[in-house]
Amino acid sequence: MSILEYNGAAVIAMAGKDCVGIASDNRLGIQYQTVAMDFKKVFKMNDTLFVGLAGLATDVQTLDQLLRFRMNLYELREERTMTPQVFTNLLSNILYEKRFGPYFAEPVVAGLDEKGSPYLATMDLIGAIETTKDFVVSGTCDGNLYGMCETLYKPDLGKEELFETLAQALLASVDRDALSGWGGGGAYYYEGRGDVKRVEGTAGLRLEFAGEWNRMEWSRFWSGIGNFTVLGWQ
Repeated sequence: MSILEYNGAAVIAMAGKDCVGIASDNRLGIQYQTVAMDFKKVFKMNDTLFVGLAGLATDVQTLDQLLRFRMNLYELREERTMTPQVFTNLLSNILYEKRFGPYFAEPVVAGLDEKGSPYLATMDLIGAIETTKDFVVSGTCDGNLYGMCETLYKPDLGKEELFETLAQALLASVDRDALSGWGGGGAYYYEGRGDVKRVEGTAGLRLEFAGEWNRMEWSRFWSGIGNFTVLGWQ
Protein backbone atom coordinates (compact mmCIF):
# COMPACT_ATOMS: atom_id res chain seq x y z
CA MET A 1 0.00 0.00 0.00
CA SER A 2 1.29 3.47 -0.91
CA ILE A 3 2.09 5.84 1.96
CA LEU A 4 -0.42 8.24 0.37
CA GLU A 5 -3.15 5.65 1.03
CA TYR A 6 -2.15 4.93 4.63
CA ASN A 7 -4.68 7.29 6.24
CA GLY A 8 -7.21 7.55 3.38
CA ALA A 9 -8.61 10.75 1.88
CA ALA A 10 -10.94 12.20 -0.72
CA VAL A 11 -10.78 15.84 -1.81
CA ILE A 12 -12.78 17.45 -4.60
CA ALA A 13 -12.96 21.03 -5.88
CA MET A 14 -15.29 22.37 -8.53
CA ALA A 15 -15.88 25.67 -10.32
CA GLY A 16 -19.24 27.24 -11.12
CA LYS A 17 -20.45 30.55 -12.45
CA ASP A 18 -18.57 33.14 -10.35
CA CYS A 19 -18.36 30.60 -7.53
CA VAL A 20 -16.08 27.79 -6.43
CA GLY A 21 -16.48 24.88 -4.03
CA ILE A 22 -14.22 22.41 -2.26
CA ALA A 23 -15.08 19.40 -0.10
CA SER A 24 -13.43 16.44 1.58
CA ASP A 25 -14.36 13.33 3.52
CA ASN A 26 -14.08 13.08 7.32
CA ARG A 27 -12.31 9.76 7.89
CA LEU A 28 -8.92 9.29 9.51
CA GLY A 29 -7.74 5.71 9.37
CA ILE A 30 -4.75 3.45 9.71
CA GLN A 31 -5.17 1.51 6.50
CA TYR A 32 -8.55 -0.24 6.92
CA GLN A 33 -8.93 0.60 10.61
CA THR A 34 -10.97 3.76 11.29
CA VAL A 35 -9.44 5.96 14.00
CA ALA A 36 -11.54 9.13 13.80
CA MET A 37 -14.46 10.53 11.83
CA ASP A 38 -13.79 14.26 12.15
CA PHE A 39 -10.33 14.74 10.65
CA LYS A 40 -9.95 18.07 8.89
CA LYS A 41 -8.53 18.04 5.35
CA VAL A 42 -9.84 21.33 3.93
CA PHE A 43 -8.35 24.52 5.39
CA LYS A 44 -9.39 28.14 5.03
CA MET A 45 -6.37 30.28 4.15
CA ASN A 46 -8.16 33.62 3.73
CA ASP A 47 -11.58 34.96 2.80
CA THR A 48 -11.38 33.79 -0.82
CA LEU A 49 -8.98 30.87 -0.64
CA PHE A 50 -9.14 27.25 0.52
CA VAL A 51 -6.68 24.39 0.25
CA GLY A 52 -7.46 20.69 0.51
CA LEU A 53 -4.69 18.27 1.49
CA ALA A 54 -5.00 14.55 0.81
CA GLY A 55 -2.26 12.19 1.98
CA LEU A 56 -0.39 11.26 5.14
CA ALA A 57 -2.19 12.84 8.11
CA THR A 58 0.96 14.10 9.85
CA ASP A 59 2.16 15.83 6.68
CA VAL A 60 -1.30 17.31 6.13
CA GLN A 61 -1.15 19.01 9.54
CA THR A 62 2.48 20.05 9.07
CA LEU A 63 1.74 21.66 5.70
CA ASP A 64 -1.27 23.51 7.10
CA GLN A 65 0.84 25.11 9.84
CA LEU A 66 3.73 25.89 7.48
CA LEU A 67 1.42 27.49 4.90
CA ARG A 68 -0.20 29.71 7.52
CA PHE A 69 3.25 30.80 8.72
CA ARG A 70 4.40 31.67 5.18
CA MET A 71 1.13 33.46 4.41
CA ASN A 72 1.38 35.59 7.54
CA LEU A 73 4.93 36.60 6.59
CA TYR A 74 3.75 37.51 3.08
CA GLU A 75 0.89 39.65 4.36
CA LEU A 76 3.14 41.46 6.84
CA ARG A 77 5.72 42.17 4.14
CA GLU A 78 3.40 42.99 1.24
CA GLU A 79 0.48 44.47 3.22
CA ARG A 80 -2.07 42.63 1.08
CA THR A 81 -3.80 39.28 1.02
CA MET A 82 -2.45 36.42 -1.04
CA THR A 83 -4.24 35.57 -4.29
CA PRO A 84 -4.89 31.94 -5.25
CA GLN A 85 -2.26 32.11 -8.00
CA VAL A 86 0.43 33.37 -5.62
CA PHE A 87 -0.59 30.82 -3.01
CA THR A 88 -0.32 28.01 -5.55
CA ASN A 89 3.23 29.07 -6.44
CA LEU A 90 4.13 29.32 -2.75
CA LEU A 91 2.83 25.81 -2.10
CA SER A 92 4.62 24.47 -5.15
CA ASN A 93 7.92 25.96 -3.96
CA ILE A 94 7.47 24.48 -0.47
CA LEU A 95 6.91 21.02 -1.94
CA TYR A 96 9.82 21.30 -4.37
CA GLU A 97 12.20 22.33 -1.56
CA LYS A 98 11.53 18.92 0.01
CA ARG A 99 11.68 16.92 -3.23
CA PHE A 100 14.34 14.48 -1.93
CA GLY A 101 12.26 13.75 1.17
CA PRO A 102 8.82 14.99 0.15
CA TYR A 103 5.71 15.80 2.10
CA PHE A 104 3.32 12.96 1.34
CA ALA A 105 0.38 15.15 0.42
CA GLU A 106 -1.45 15.97 -2.81
CA PRO A 107 -2.89 19.51 -2.53
CA VAL A 108 -5.98 20.97 -4.17
CA VAL A 109 -6.29 24.78 -4.28
CA ALA A 110 -9.67 26.48 -4.76
CA GLY A 111 -10.52 30.16 -4.58
CA LEU A 112 -11.68 33.32 -6.29
CA ASP A 113 -9.12 35.53 -8.00
CA GLU A 114 -8.99 39.33 -7.95
CA LYS A 115 -11.69 39.50 -10.63
CA GLY A 116 -14.02 37.17 -8.74
CA SER A 117 -13.45 34.30 -11.17
CA PRO A 118 -12.99 30.74 -9.90
CA TYR A 119 -9.47 29.35 -9.70
CA LEU A 120 -8.64 25.65 -9.35
CA ALA A 121 -5.23 23.98 -9.19
CA THR A 122 -3.62 20.79 -8.01
CA MET A 123 -0.09 19.41 -7.85
CA ASP A 124 1.93 16.29 -7.09
CA LEU A 125 4.33 15.59 -4.22
CA ILE A 126 7.11 17.76 -5.65
CA GLY A 127 4.98 20.73 -6.69
CA ALA A 128 4.25 20.23 -10.40
CA ILE A 129 1.24 22.53 -10.91
CA GLU A 130 -1.81 21.69 -13.01
CA THR A 131 -4.67 24.20 -13.36
CA THR A 132 -8.16 23.55 -14.70
CA LYS A 133 -11.44 25.34 -15.28
CA ASP A 134 -13.93 22.64 -14.25
CA PHE A 135 -12.95 20.30 -11.38
CA VAL A 136 -9.97 18.70 -9.64
CA VAL A 137 -9.80 15.67 -7.34
CA SER A 138 -7.27 14.04 -5.06
CA GLY A 139 -7.09 11.09 -2.66
CA THR A 140 -7.52 7.34 -2.54
CA CYS A 141 -10.78 7.29 -4.51
CA ASP A 142 -9.75 9.70 -7.26
CA GLY A 143 -10.97 7.29 -9.94
CA ASN A 144 -14.45 7.26 -8.41
CA LEU A 145 -14.39 11.04 -8.04
CA TYR A 146 -13.39 11.57 -11.68
CA GLY A 147 -16.21 9.31 -12.84
CA MET A 148 -18.84 11.08 -10.75
CA CYS A 149 -17.59 14.55 -11.71
CA GLU A 150 -17.63 13.73 -15.41
CA THR A 151 -21.18 12.42 -15.00
CA LEU A 152 -22.68 15.23 -12.91
CA TYR A 153 -20.66 18.32 -13.78
CA LYS A 154 -21.84 20.93 -16.26
CA PRO A 155 -20.43 24.39 -16.97
CA ASP A 156 -21.67 27.55 -15.23
CA LEU A 157 -23.29 25.89 -12.22
CA GLY A 158 -25.07 28.22 -9.81
CA LYS A 159 -24.08 28.22 -6.15
CA GLU A 160 -26.89 25.88 -5.08
CA GLU A 161 -26.28 23.52 -8.00
CA LEU A 162 -22.56 23.60 -7.22
CA PHE A 163 -23.11 22.45 -3.64
CA GLU A 164 -25.54 19.78 -4.79
CA THR A 165 -23.12 18.44 -7.40
CA LEU A 166 -20.18 18.51 -4.99
CA ALA A 167 -22.11 16.67 -2.29
CA GLN A 168 -23.48 13.98 -4.57
CA ALA A 169 -20.13 13.37 -6.28
CA LEU A 170 -18.26 13.15 -2.97
CA LEU A 171 -20.71 10.88 -1.17
CA ALA A 172 -21.23 8.54 -4.11
CA SER A 173 -17.46 8.17 -4.50
CA VAL A 174 -16.47 7.58 -0.87
CA ASP A 175 -19.31 5.09 -0.38
CA ARG A 176 -17.42 2.90 -2.83
CA ASP A 177 -14.00 3.30 -1.21
CA ALA A 178 -12.91 1.50 1.97
CA LEU A 179 -10.17 4.03 2.83
CA SER A 180 -12.27 7.20 2.86
CA GLY A 181 -15.77 8.21 3.81
CA TRP A 182 -17.90 8.82 6.92
CA GLY A 183 -19.58 11.78 5.30
CA GLY A 184 -17.93 14.98 4.23
CA GLY A 185 -17.79 18.71 4.61
CA GLY A 186 -16.72 21.65 2.51
CA ALA A 187 -17.13 25.26 1.59
CA TYR A 188 -18.07 27.32 -1.43
CA TYR A 189 -17.62 30.97 -2.30
CA TYR A 190 -19.64 33.35 -4.42
CA GLU A 191 -19.87 37.10 -4.84
CA GLY A 192 -17.43 37.76 -2.02
CA ARG A 193 -19.25 35.58 0.52
CA GLY A 194 -18.71 32.07 1.76
CA ASP A 195 -20.92 29.23 2.93
CA VAL A 196 -19.81 26.16 4.87
CA LYS A 197 -21.85 22.98 4.77
CA ARG A 198 -21.44 19.49 6.13
CA VAL A 199 -23.11 16.38 4.75
CA GLU A 200 -23.13 12.76 5.81
CA GLY A 201 -23.74 9.63 3.80
CA THR A 202 -25.14 6.25 4.72
CA ALA A 203 -23.31 6.23 8.07
CA GLY A 204 -25.72 8.88 9.33
CA LEU A 205 -27.80 11.75 8.04
CA ARG A 206 -27.09 14.88 10.02
CA LEU A 207 -26.27 18.54 9.40
CA GLU A 208 -23.57 20.07 11.55
CA PHE A 209 -23.30 23.71 10.41
CA ALA A 210 -24.06 25.89 7.46
CA GLY A 211 -24.61 29.53 6.69
CA GLU A 212 -23.09 32.74 5.44
CA TRP A 213 -20.18 34.17 7.39
CA ASN A 214 -21.95 37.41 8.22
CA ARG A 215 -25.62 36.42 8.35
CA MET A 216 -27.60 33.32 9.26
CA GLU A 217 -30.69 32.63 7.21
CA TRP A 218 -31.90 29.08 7.59
CA SER A 219 -33.96 27.07 5.17
CA ARG A 220 -34.10 23.40 4.40
CA PHE A 221 -33.93 21.28 1.29
CA TRP A 222 -33.68 17.59 0.58
CA SER A 223 -32.35 15.66 -2.36
CA GLY A 224 -31.56 12.00 -2.88
CA ILE A 225 -29.85 9.78 -5.41
CA GLY A 226 -29.46 6.05 -4.99
CA ASN A 227 -29.00 4.77 -1.47
CA PHE A 228 -28.03 8.01 0.25
CA THR A 229 -29.56 11.39 0.90
CA VAL A 230 -27.96 14.79 1.33
CA LEU A 231 -29.43 17.17 3.88
CA GLY A 232 -28.24 20.75 3.52
CA TRP A 233 -28.96 24.15 4.94
CA GLN A 234 -28.56 27.57 3.44
